[in-house]
Amino acid sequence: MQGSDKAVPASGKGRERKTAVPKRFYKEVAVEDQGADGSALLLDGKPVRTPGKAPLVLPARDLAEAVAEEWRAQGESIDPETMPLTKLANSAIDGVRGREDAVIDDIVAHAGSDLLCYRAGGPEGLVAAQGKHWDPVLAWATSALNAPLRLAEGIVHVAQPKSALQGIKRELQGLDAFRLAAVHVMTQLTGSALLALAVAQQRLKPEEAWKAAHADEDWQISRWGEDAEAEARRANRWRDFAAAARLLKLLD
Repeated sequence: MQGSDKAVPASGKGRERKTAVPKRFYKEVAVEDQGADGSALLLDGKPVRTPGKAPLVLPARDLAEAVAEEWRAQGESIDPETMPLTKLANSAIDGVRGREDAVIDDIVAHAGSDLLCYRAGGPEGLVAAQGKHWDPVLAWATSALNAPLRLAEGIVHVAQPKSALQGIKRELQGLDAFRLAAVHVMTQLTGSALLALAVAQQRLKPEEAWKAAHADEDWQISRWGEDAEAEARRANRWRDFAAAARLLKLLD
């Protein structure tokens, strides 16, 4: 088996289930400029390929170096869970490139039922927490994206104006496959396309968006406490969210 084939990390699916990880088979990790195409990752001089067998070529040198550091940091085994940038780059190349329109449509579909639009009727503390974290983002979407979204109380679906969703779609259409992959991941992890776009456009810091996404959960924790399993799941999700935000920054 060629080194480039071995270099493909396992899928991130089934995170809750422990699986065997491959042994580290390489010594040296390098980044090689590919001109206008970007920078390629090399293991012992051999190009790395994605799970879909495409060359792992990153559009920016800084991103390529960050991905290379994930590979250098591996010990005797290769643990994909410690390589979120690599996983995201693989997704951008294999799952988004050539499918940009479908990914945009999925993000817009999330915006159609965006987390920030569904408000609690009480208690007062929860209502206040939602308003504190969510109202400024909705106001920003109205002014910056021309995307005023309607609010609803409870979980009953409220249809959003087509013009507002079109405003969000226009913003997404200017993104390349790597940026779209990052925004898509952040949207899925938070349930909010608006929070993802706010991070992408530097309206919010990643930590602020993550806190906003968990306004309900944090309010519940403040009253009832948190269990260890939920805390671990949230930490894993934050790792992927932070990696997506970092990817965006490395592309700037």
